Amino acid sequence: MIQKNDETVKLKLPSGKLVDVPNTYFATLGLVSNLEHKSTIPGKAGYFRLRGRRPIVRGIAMNPVDHPHGGRTNGGRPSVTPWGKPTKGKPTVKRK
Repeated sequence: MIQKNDETVKLKLPSGKLVDVPNTYFATLGLVSNLEHKSTIPGKAGYFRLRGRRPIVRGIAMNPVDHPHGGRTNGGRPSVTPWGKPTKGKPTVKRK
C-alpha cells in the first residue's frame, strides 16, 4: 500500500504497476504456497476412496426402483432427471 485517501487506496503490485482501488475492498497479500498441488497424480487404486470420496454410480446402471434412468433392457422411457423431468428437453414435434 503506497497511499491511502478518504475513498481510494493506491497499491503497488508485484509487477510494479500502480492501481487505485476503493478503500472498501478486501485483499489477501502473498503468493500461493503449493503451486504443484493440482498437477499431482493419484498414486494408486483407491486413492480418492481413502480420502473419503465415495464412488458415483450412473443412473442407467441401476434398477428402475433406484433411479428413473434405471432398467433399460427392453426399450424403456426417455432420459429423465432424478426427479422425472425430461433431460433433453420437451418434445416439440408430434409423433403422428
